[in-house]
Amino acid sequence: MSYRELATRPVLAWSAVMVTGRLPVAMAPLALVFLVRERPGGYTLGAVLAAAYVLGEILAAPVLGMRLNAERARPQLVAGLAVGAVGFTGLGLAPGAHPVVLAALALLAGTGPAAVPGALRALLTSLVPERAVTQAMSTESMLTFALWAAAPALTTGLALGVDPAVPLLLQGVLMAVSVAGLWLLPAGWSAGAQEKGASMRRALLRAWPVYVLGAAGLTLLALAELILPALLEQRGIGIGWAGPLLAGFSIGSAVGAFVYGLRGSWPGPLAVQSLVLVLAVAAGVALVAVLPWTAAIAVALVAAGLLQAPASLTRNLALRQVLPPGALAAGYSVMYAAVGAGYAVSGTLAGGLLKVVSPSTAILWGVVLTVLLTAVGGAGERRLTRGAGLQEVQAEVAAAVGSGG
Repeated sequence: MSYRELATRPVLAWSAVMVTGRLPVAMAPLALVFLVRERPGGYTLGAVLAAAYVLGEILAAPVLGMRLNAERARPQLVAGLAVGAVGFTGLGLAPGAHPVVLAALALLAGTGPAAVPGALRALLTSLVPERAVTQAMSTESMLTFALWAAAPALTTGLALGVDPAVPLLLQGVLMAVSVAGLWLLPAGWSAGAQEKGASMRRALLRAWPVYVLGAAGLTLLALAELILPALLEQRGIGIGWAGPLLAGFSIGSAVGAFVYGLRGSWPGPLAVQSLVLVLAVAAGVALVAVLPWTAAIAVALVAAGLLQAPASLTRNLALRQVLPPGALAAGYSVMYAAVGAGYAVSGTLAGGLLKVVSPSTAILWGVVLTVLLTAVGGAGERRLTRGAGLQEVQAEVAAAVGSGG
């Protein structure tokens, strides 16, 4: 299966919906900071608004994901994106509102569309044959990293060059466009027997090792993004290099996603691939902490980015192995919440560590946390894989006994 075979009308329509729906999410934290930075205590308020937005995503993603009706998901996706559009537009129209009002709008903007990424991923994999799932998810990853690379420059340019409210208004318009685009896609996807209630919760809880590995991966991304400016100052390197260096990380990730999708499968079980890739990314981030030269830091970041996207892909593909089809959209939503929580925890840890240790030491402590999370997730995933294998054997034996064979 080649990437050219994904250039079908449904997949292209899906890509348009994904871009217009996800670009506002990529722009949100920085846009919120720019919106209020000129007010007294603006940067602190901006951080609080960004935290409220992320909190809405983290809390709502698993709750809304579990309530998705796979075969008739469109009304729920429309409602979620519409709520997000209202939240962003409200922020853009009332930048001088009371901080509590702004926090409520930010929370609304994060909460409404929180389950949309998981649902869109499930919808994408239903639009392609099974043999093309890896390429489809690689394409999604490439688009995501491209959006995350473009969002900071777009947000900064509009906020400083036009008006701080313009990025939020654009985000509201983009989400409204994504709502209209949903009518170009199927109303839902076939998920077989729909998981409900206790069985859904059991299925999602059983996959906890995959979520832990997801959180570990985003811990590294947070370290790279949040501590890099302080590290550059420690090294005597111009802080202006932070943007290009992080762009290199994102571009490397997009290339890594493309390369991973060139093959339908790679050697070794997905669990082993994920472990190796996350640890390799951790090694790259650790090198960033100890290398003294700008060029060397750039090489380490690009190399880490090349492996970051495949590490994320292997975790999402692993979910397809351990969850029943009817629970996949909810599983992707829980993964979305887990990686967001990993990012938030790492950001909090980084902020606390920077008060007592140097930036390079803070990065290394963060890498240690990542390795610990990876070890926990890897051990749990090994047990999960063994349990799944045992269940398959038991099912085969039961079927043989039932047929008299």
